Amino acid sequence: MPISISRYLAIVLGILTPALETIRRWSTWRDNPLSILDDYLLGALLLFAVWRVTKDARRGQRFLAAAWGFFCGTDYLSFTGQLYFNRLGIADPAPISSTWVAVIKGVGLAIGVTCLILSLWPISESSASGFAQNSR
Repeated sequence: MPISISRYLAIVLGILTPALETIRRWSTWRDNPLSILDDYLLGALLLFAVWRVTKDARRGQRFLAAAWGFFCGTDYLSFTGQLYFNRLGIADPAPISSTWVAVIKGVGLAIGVTCLILSLWPISESSASGFAQNSR
């Protein structure tokens, strides 16, 4: 069951994160093109991990944990950087306030850490066989 929650949220954030980053950096991506690529890579890793877990839960578990680990690392850096820029009064390029960007990144980090823990949870036999049956 815990891996199902982690898998579901990987689908949601694997799609939502690159989409929101595209909106956030729409007018500024040309200034620093590489700053947007990490979120696309993050989304691709999460969706690849979902595919692997759906195919074989036991073997895919390590991919899901690795994807969530990457998510936590990148989001931690992004969140703490956002707090630093907010403290300096540097405005974020997003169409919402810099404070809300920090809140969204903080919530994302909390979700990422929770999902990393859930993805490392031992898989029950029913969960492992349930994914295989659902993918057929």
